[in-house]
Amino acid sequence: MRRTSLGNGLRGLFQAMITTLRLNFQDPLRRRYVAARLSGKMIGVAIVMAVFYGFTWYIGTHADAGVVSQAAIKASDIVNPLNTVWVLLAAFLVFFMQAGFMMLEGGFARTREVSNIMIECIVDTALCGILFYAFGFAFMFGPGNGWIGYHYFFLQGVPHTYDYGGLLETGVAFPAFFLFQFAFADTASTIVSGAMVGRTSFKGDLFYSFAVSGFIYPIFGHWIWGPNGWLSTMDTPFRDFAGSTVVHTVGGVLAICGAMALGPRLGRKFKRDGGGMPPGHNMTLAALGAVILWFGWYGFNPGSTLSAMDFEGIGRVATNTTLAACAGCLVAVAWVYPRSKKWDVGISINGLLAGLVAITCPCYWVSPIGSIAIGAIAGAIMILAVDFTEWVRIDDPCGAFAVHGACGIFGTLSLGLFAQGNYADVKGLFYGGGTDQLVAQVKGSATIIVATLAVGLALMFGLKALGLLRLSEAEELEGLDIAEHGAPAYHPEYAYMGYSPIPGAGSGATVASGVPPVMAERIE
Repeated sequence: MRRTSLGNGLRGLFQAMITTLRLNFQDPLRRRYVAARLSGKMIGVAIVMAVFYGFTWYIGTHADAGVVSQAAIKASDIVNPLNTVWVLLAAFLVFFMQAGFMMLEGGFARTREVSNIMIECIVDTALCGILFYAFGFAFMFGPGNGWIGYHYFFLQGVPHTYDYGGLLETGVAFPAFFLFQFAFADTASTIVSGAMVGRTSFKGDLFYSFAVSGFIYPIFGHWIWGPNGWLSTMDTPFRDFAGSTVVHTVGGVLAICGAMALGPRLGRKFKRDGGGMPPGHNMTLAALGAVILWFGWYGFNPGSTLSAMDFEGIGRVATNTTLAACAGCLVAVAWVYPRSKKWDVGISINGLLAGLVAITCPCYWVSPIGSIAIGAIAGAIMILAVDFTEWVRIDDPCGAFAVHGACGIFGTLSLGLFAQGNYADVKGLFYGGGTDQLVAQVKGSATIIVATLAVGLALMFGLKALGLLRLSEAEELEGLDIAEHGAPAYHPEYAYMGYSPIPGAGSGATVASGVPPVMAERIE
């Protein structure tokens, strides 16, 4: 009975649909409307088919191409669209890490210096882009000798693709490769500011950023990643897949040089003197920044394959990156818990970053188990490095040296220990490879540390001697946001009531009307 009722209902519905269709077809206006829609859809289908055909024609090779025309095409003239899109996507992810750095440093800082951090990161990015375009990229990736490149200034005379001097033909379009490497250079410059928060003048930031983005990072990077870089052409090449040395060690060592030259923030009391690290003002902001950095690292590490066709390599690198971050976070939190019986948010942030920094060098050549071990050890090293900087009374508000410097060094050396030997014939000590790769890693890392330390100390103490590095005491008490930029990051109502100068702080120093510097200090 139910089946009969259901059948009758379906027949009635079908008959109603036929009647509606017949009446609509009899209406001239509706016929024209249907014809127009159908024509539009057919045109759309034709366009889509044409696009697919054009794409396959573009990336394919014609079977009937002449021998002469094929011989006239150089390998460096053939752009691989898939690899180019992959590198661009990775570049966008790495660039998005700037948002993570801004949030991380802003969260770890005090309220009076958040605007300063925001503009530092923004202007550093803009400055780095122009410098890297003008000569930084040429120094780093231009053909030259083992020490420096001297072609491609202002991106002039560049080939269609970048092939590392004929050593790596991935077909990545030259502008895409430039953008990817610019994002890396910007990261190195941003790392430095993490240790110099709260007392660096904006002029000083511009000067050291100019040196880092234009000269220090590109020239030292050429030794490892540039065509015929001398560290990469040793008998056993020094290897750094995605930048534990090139980006993080350089940035971390420069950061501690800046912190040493600046000295601690006013009122900073260290642990051995009965104090400790002041807490950041916004752990929500810092935690979100850390997760954004983690997300961006999937462009940083997997993107360094420079080839979307390396499916296995991309997956392995992404997995190793994830596992190292997880291990670093868990070990760091567990390591610190017995000290205070608290689950520390800030330590969890720097723990995951420690794992990410350490795995950046060996991520292509190690196994998942090796990645977990590397991340776990990095989490512990980060804690010990924080303890060390605190003990020697170096004020590093964001732990830039502990995370990027110390863990970058360990990550570089870990390749000589944990490389599995299944990929590119790179085998570490723990997998029967002997000490050759480990010795090469030690030589390369030590060279970069010594060179960066020498140049960094000269740069930072030189800026200090010229009076360009640190704010005056009155300006620092007032806060960088007001003294340097004229407005706080967080606007209380009284901030709109006008400003009055602080005696002795200079013409640009102001404070909210009616709120003396000491009271502003207490408000924070």
